Amino acid sequence: MVPQTERYQAFVKLGAFLREVSPVLTGTREVETSDDPRKIHFLEVAERAVLENGWFTLENIQQALAAWGEVLRPETLEKWLSGYPARNGRPGNIAIIMAGNIPLVGFHDFLSVLLLGHRAEVKLASADRLLLPLVADYLTTVEPGLQEAFCFTEGPLKEYDAVIATGSNNTARYFEYYFGKKPHIIRRNRNSVAILNGDESREELQALGKDIFTYFGLGCRNVSKLFVPENYDFKPFFEAIEAFSEITGHRKYANNYEYNKAVYLMSAFPFLDNGFLLLLEEASYASPIGTLNYEPYQGHAQLQGRLGADRGQIQCIVGRDGLGITPFGQTQHPALWDYADGVDTVDFLLKT
Repeated sequence: MVPQTERYQAFVKLGAFLREVSPVLTGTREVETSDDPRKIHFLEVAERAVLENGWFTLENIQQALAAWGEVLRPETLEKWLSGYPARNGRPGNIAIIMAGNIPLVGFHDFLSVLLLGHRAEVKLASADRLLLPLVADYLTTVEPGLQEAFCFTEGPLKEYDAVIATGSNNTARYFEYYFGKKPHIIRRNRNSVAILNGDESREELQALGKDIFTYFGLGCRNVSKLFVPENYDFKPFFEAIEAFSEITGHRKYANNYEYNKAVYLMSAFPFLDNGFLLLLEEASYASPIGTLNYEPYQGHAQLQGRLGADRGQIQCIVGRDGLGITPFGQTQHPALWDYADGVDTVDFLLKT
């Protein structure tokens, strides 16, 4: 199933536009008076989004736009959808409840719903209420028929055939209560981990730094925990990630780092500190901002058994072939078929 429809073509055009506009956001290409006014509008709205959400930066928004620009290409879309059958039946009204932890975090759901021919009723997170409408507005300029294909709502969801909702473990219980009688995908908290052998190169450890620090570690695809061999020497790791030390120039990250450091000191928790990241030996997968948990392992077989048992808590496993599924440095570059929580959104929508 490769829907060569007006919707499909609109997303292809969006991809080309995002590849052009994303460099403008970070000044790698100056805005020119001859530029498409829509590029200038994207920059203005991105600046407003930064003012509304202290965790958003122009660099992070640029990264999100650039990442979507790269995958919204005909060859990638065709590779993604070619293995699915054509959808039969009437279009449905699909409610999408989005998170707002990183820029455009719910765009994949929006894309999937529209490409499958459904209508999207979107409830935006207050932390990210500008960027998706900005992108959606571009879609309607290149394909006016899409104006009837989605809406953004602030009130209660009423008329819907299915629900895709993303939130925390606490909100998931709320979602289950209200939406459990409808076909649904309900996503909960997940974290990503990295497995180290102890012989990783400096380049591999620097790439791991991207998995840890991109979007300040706020995404479910950010590595929040390391599994390391017993008696692991963290010195090469700290030296390799020194390039990310400027992250403490961001006020909110720095405040969280200093707060967590004070808590660990007052609680007499042993930890490692390189001046911008705290390492805490901890069994939990979730770590506070500015902190990275770690846990020694005795053998790969034992570790794989542990990770298999906890698969429902894990989004990405980073490491070399044979240990990790995701290569170092690639957690924030998922393919269209890398579904959140491992739930096939397209298959769900085909059956809705």
